[in-house]
Amino acid sequence: MTSAVSFPAYLALSESGELARRAGLGYAAMRSCTLCPRDCRVNRLRGEKGFCGIGKIAGVASANIHTGEEPPISGTRGSGTIFFTGCNMRCRFCQNWPISQLRHGQPTPPQRLASMMLNLQKRGAHNINLVTPSHVVPQFLAGLAIAARQGLMLPIVYNSNGYEGMEALRLLDGVVDIYMPDIKYSDRDSAARCSCAPDYWDVVRPAIKEMFRQVGNFEIDEEGIGRRGLLIRHLVLPGGLSGSEKIFEFIATELSTEVPVNLMSQYFPADKAVGDPLLGRGITHEEFAEAEKALHRHGLTNGWIQYMN
Repeated sequence: MTSAVSFPAYLALSESGELARRAGLGYAAMRSCTLCPRDCRVNRLRGEKGFCGIGKIAGVASANIHTGEEPPISGTRGSGTIFFTGCNMRCRFCQNWPISQLRHGQPTPPQRLASMMLNLQKRGAHNINLVTPSHVVPQFLAGLAIAARQGLMLPIVYNSNGYEGMEALRLLDGVVDIYMPDIKYSDRDSAARCSCAPDYWDVVRPAIKEMFRQVGNFEIDEEGIGRRGLLIRHLVLPGGLSGSEKIFEFIATELSTEVPVNLMSQYFPADKAVGDPLLGRGITHEEFAEAEKALHRHGLTNGWIQYMN
């Protein structure tokens, strides 16, 4: 769907002071942190760390131009990805485990984060792509408030694992232009076994619905670059662990068949998945074919299919 949108939504919030106010609300919530479903209630402002392992100051592992995202996200000049350290999940197969689990990266106060965003804009990125931002929403908002005052005008892409807190999502209403979450599992046992998140399916459905309420169906501009809306990623796991059929049914019946889905085949055992009896192998062609059939059964034809080699 083509859109005439020319400016990101957060600029109006910046001009009114609402963006800075929301950053303040987010920091206040970190005094007894309930921003994500872990509900750790630690005082992150005093340096206490809960499940995500991040206190008051966000960590960033890298900020660079990335050309390997979905076509409307990477476009012709690339997506301005900012990889945050830490995570509110512990996926046994995480391909970025040094960043998410070991928290490799540098402490990045809001002013530094703003500089990163502005530098990515200067380098020609189509958007600012926040990778694993669920646990650092207040820090991001504080950085964005600074960057917007200094001339940032790129759309914001929220690239997450889908395990979101409603309090944080409310802070992002009118701020995020494109939500790009995973939906990883539809089965409690799989989510517990693979990501230490037995409530994942119960959490991800209302979170995705809220994202869709905020931004609606995916829209592109006249050059084919994404400007607003929801797109969903789904990685096929070995042995049916991802529960693809139930996920596609949810998207089609409770969101819209217009929502683009990126069906991904590039699973490989990483980190703790190596040697694991369930996760220690790649997927088969038959497993991927079954997921693709389920995708089409539910009429989800607007996205992308990353076929196996």
